[in-house]
Amino acid sequence: MPPSVVEAKDAKPRRRGWLYAAILALLVLGAIVLWSRMHQAPAAAATTAKGGRGAPSATPVVAVKATKGNIGVYITGLGAITPIYTVTVKSRVDGQLMAVDFKEGDLVQKGDPLIEIDPRPYQAVVDQAEGALIRDQALLANALVDQSRYETLLAQEAIPEQQLATQKTLVIQDQGIVKNDQGLLDAAKVNLAYCHITAPITGAIGLRLVDPGNIVHSSDTTGMLVITQIQPISAIFTVSEDQLPPILQKVRAGQKLPVDAWDRALKNKLASGTLDTIDNEIDQTTGTLKLRAVFANANRTLFPNQFVNARLLQQEKTGVVLLQSAAVQRNTNDTYVYLIKPDSTVTVRTIKVGTTEGDQSEITSGLAEGDVVVMTGVDKLQEGSKVNATLNGTK
Repeated sequence: MPPSVVEAKDAKPRRRGWLYAAILALLVLGAIVLWSRMHQAPAAAATTAKGGRGAPSATPVVAVKATKGNIGVYITGLGAITPIYTVTVKSRVDGQLMAVDFKEGDLVQKGDPLIEIDPRPYQAVVDQAEGALIRDQALLANALVDQSRYETLLAQEAIPEQQLATQKTLVIQDQGIVKNDQGLLDAAKVNLAYCHITAPITGAIGLRLVDPGNIVHSSDTTGMLVITQIQPISAIFTVSEDQLPPILQKVRAGQKLPVDAWDRALKNKLASGTLDTIDNEIDQTTGTLKLRAVFANANRTLFPNQFVNARLLQQEKTGVVLLQSAAVQRNTNDTYVYLIKPDSTVTVRTIKVGTTEGDQSEITSGLAEGDVVVMTGVDKLQEGSKVNATLNGTK
């Protein structure tokens, strides 16, 4: 046979031998793997039963406990700080402004000196009026003496009756002149007093509107300074007419309703006061009513025209179940919480929420005092999940 044919016949048995060897090796390898798995399964099962690595791990969460307490029902209205009294101080006489006895921004008391206007012209008028009064009082006194003498002479029939009547008329004229002089003197003294301007109310002084040395007039339309009462101060805010009935009921019963003034963002409470006045008509265009609350403003945190959110305490609920609002979950149909059971598993509990104030919510049904619910970490939970809860910083 040709050599090529012999080599081809010898190659076929060699290829088959290698194929059989490979198949045998695969069978041996599969048997080893199967044997290993069969021996490892009981060990894994035992490990799982003992709570080892194979057991499902507990989800770490932060929990909060439902408590009993009080919560307020508030009505919030937009408002602005409004001084109870605002006075624009003007001159009531003409003259040169000589001195200013205040600093801008000062808190002055009623009666404190503020401004001095040149008093010399008005002092001169007072002196003139006093002189005229003294002269006319002397004339009146002399007329009275003559009248008394004439009355004596008439009794003796030494003079005619007409002379006494004329003298009595002269006395009445002199009395009128004296009274007129006294009025002129009083008016002159009033104008002189107007030269010394004092604070008409207790309050804070704004920016000075006229500098010393200027001539001021009683007819000037602009004032010299503005004083606003800031202690106490008020806030005027609006509430809806639908919210008015419970407020009126408590006000008519003689209750003083607390009002808190908060900043624009409702983050910081500025002051606390009480409701003072309710307006007498509802604005038909907005359906709202104006209310005035008064604040002591001892630390002067409230300024005139400052924007505030006024929160009126309408009702105080006592002895209700309270829960952190962050623990309340909602979907399209229900309001619920993840309640932690004694075995450290959670269950979904449907609840009803009443009043919400700040970070606290009133739970009207579904929870009792002492129940522990998940506050953070709920995104990884489902019914029956096991949790590792931290409550108030304690595990």
